[in-house]
Amino acid sequence: MSGSVLFDAPGPRTVARHRLYTVLTVLGVLAALVGLVFFLDSEGELAYAKWEQFVTPKYVEVILVDGLLKTLQMAFTSIIFAVVFGVIFGVGKLSDHRPVRWACALVVEFFRAVPVLLLMVFIFFTWGVGGGFGPYWSVVLALTLYNGSVLAEVFRAGVLAVPKGQSEAAYAIGMRKTQVMTLVLLPQAVKIMLPAIISQCVVALKDTSLGYYIIAPGLTYIGKAMWTEFPGTHLQTAIVLALLYISVNLVLTFIATWIQKRFVGERKQLEVGMTALTAPTSTTP
Repeated sequence: MSGSVLFDAPGPRTVARHRLYTVLTVLGVLAALVGLVFFLDSEGELAYAKWEQFVTPKYVEVILVDGLLKTLQMAFTSIIFAVVFGVIFGVGKLSDHRPVRWACALVVEFFRAVPVLLLMVFIFFTWGVGGGFGPYWSVVLALTLYNGSVLAEVFRAGVLAVPKGQSEAAYAIGMRKTQVMTLVLLPQAVKIMLPAIISQCVVALKDTSLGYYIIAPGLTYIGKAMWTEFPGTHLQTAIVLALLYISVNLVLTFIATWIQKRFVGERKQLEVGMTALTAPTSTTP
């Protein structure tokens, strides 16, 4: 019963062959990594002098505080604003009033189509320079507009994914449209949209690196300062920054997986189903 009906279960020879493929793949990857290490060592890229700044406390503090912390701040701030933007314009695209629906659709489609880097540059040179709000908020605003327009479509699709019987039942008991949206549809739609929302957090985090072009604070800005102060360390700086981005994204992925299993996973659905099946039934009319 637990197997799939789309294909037969693999036999002993197939299982052994797949294990052999796995072992050969792992050995091939390890051989490639060892070859890469030997190549970098032969080119002098693994010399301690080129990595010393990354184990020096003063520079480590700069990377973590002025680099990673600023990157996380920009990503977190922009995603909070983007969620608000997405809810407003996503619900606006579902409005019964045609002018509101068309205006929201125009805003969403425009900011979805404009490249993020171009949006950052436009905002920075329009309102950020001089006495403006600077490169930090230029990055935040650009990421808010882009990710908010994407989340608007996510919210709209999530609301439309809720079974129509839910809204029909709410209208049947006398709820207004605002009550139906806020009390019935959105709470159910959020569970459907949760993985996509957290995935967009990862996108916002990675897109903060584009702030390098307008000299915004963050990991890429610190990286440029590092290889400028220590010439010939471009590769080492790129590796360290990549490891930091990967580590943070792995943490976000872990959180997304935990939230999905906790709130919208199969285990939770199974528990709800079993509760409904085992609930006592009343014989009273």
